[in-house]
Amino acid sequence: MNKNDIIELQIIDISSDGSGIGKSEGMAIFVPLTAVGDTVKARILKVKKNYAFAKTEEIITPSKHRIPVDCGAFARCGGCVFRHIDYKSEAELKQNRVMQTMHRIGGVDADPQPIIVPQSPERYRNKALYPVGENGEIGFYSKHSHRCIPCGDCLLHPENFYKAGNVFTSFVQKYNISVYNEQSHSGLIRHFYLRQAQQTGEIMVGVVINGNSLPHSDILVNDLNAALGDNLKSVILNINTKPTNVVLGDKNILLYGREYIYDILCGVKVRISPHSFYQVNHDMAEALYKKAAEYAEPQDKNILDLYCGAGTISLSMAKSAKSIIGVEIVDAAIRDAKINAKENNITNARFICADATAAAEQLKQEKIKTDVVILDPPRKGCDKALLNLVAHDFAPERIVYVSCDVATLARDTAILTDLGYKLKEYTPVDLFPRTAHTECAALLTKK
Repeated sequence: MNKNDIIELQIIDISSDGSGIGKSEGMAIFVPLTAVGDTVKARILKVKKNYAFAKTEEIITPSKHRIPVDCGAFARCGGCVFRHIDYKSEAELKQNRVMQTMHRIGGVDADPQPIIVPQSPERYRNKALYPVGENGEIGFYSKHSHRCIPCGDCLLHPENFYKAGNVFTSFVQKYNISVYNEQSHSGLIRHFYLRQAQQTGEIMVGVVINGNSLPHSDILVNDLNAALGDNLKSVILNINTKPTNVVLGDKNILLYGREYIYDILCGVKVRISPHSFYQVNHDMAEALYKKAAEYAEPQDKNILDLYCGAGTISLSMAKSAKSIIGVEIVDAAIRDAKINAKENNITNARFICADATAAAEQLKQEKIKTDVVILDPPRKGCDKALLNLVAHDFAPERIVYVSCDVATLARDTAILTDLGYKLKEYTPVDLFPRTAHTECAALLTKK
């Protein structure tokens, strides 16, 4: 098999990044934007030792799961990977992917509980960070590139984001404001930033600039007010003059309203600032956190929440728990967690700003009693030293693991199994419909 060969291929599975998988000459062939059941003519783009990458030249026989694509940016934008198949099929693919990964990497015999899905897979995102194209149009980066693809009215976003985006693009074009160039590190406008609270409707708008001020910013605020009305609660200028791919800088200048917005999540009033971590799908985050609470059984328990972010998971359990200790390395998130606890009159919660392993060592020295440990790590999962500390020194009856990457959940489940814990149950939760990502909640109990 060689580059530019055209082969006929039947798609039999979907990879973790959403590409279709076919087999030819004993090799796995990965073909984006295909569906299980497709028969395609595929052009080989790159050949490795045991697998190859290809693109579709022609769909010979379409899958029964295919539906008409409803987005003009699909296949060019780096966001959705499943707009070409029905959502029921997407959910089944994600369920199977979680099961196969847990079996293969984690050595787990049990199948997952049925995947928890939203009422609708559209309009769920409460946050957007838009790069800005040369002509001031906002969009998303094409996959594996920094080429900005205009997105129009993205169907994953609230309609207010489209309104605000149009106001911003018109503003940049009208006043001929320069757009940032990554190669020369010149130009002013870097990103356009939006957050909208699901329950309160409050909206935050941010403009990330390579400078210290934005010309005619008062006019931008007035135009945004006219488009968004009373929902607009915050307009912020974020200063990022570093030659980096990191979107937000450290300094914020308030142009209008307050430096934060409020939402309600699992009955907890949550303050969201520009740097706050907050799940982008409110309703499915509630479903995920309720499943975590079901697994934790927090009534009169001492709970240790590692990688706690702004404390949203543990604070949702605080009313029934005996005590809460949250740990997070990001200082801004810990400040938010403390404020959220205070504004909800929660007095049994303590938050520590530290690396999870270092904080666990500190709490071990304090001889903290822990009944439940919640782990909600980043995509890379937990450090093995931390898992050893949790299992040997805290030895909780229950470990609740909330994961954004089933592969690292499976790996860490295998480690915890060797450390004396048993996987009791795990549930996929689709926080990111139309993308390849799936969250999971898992319960491990002491053997």
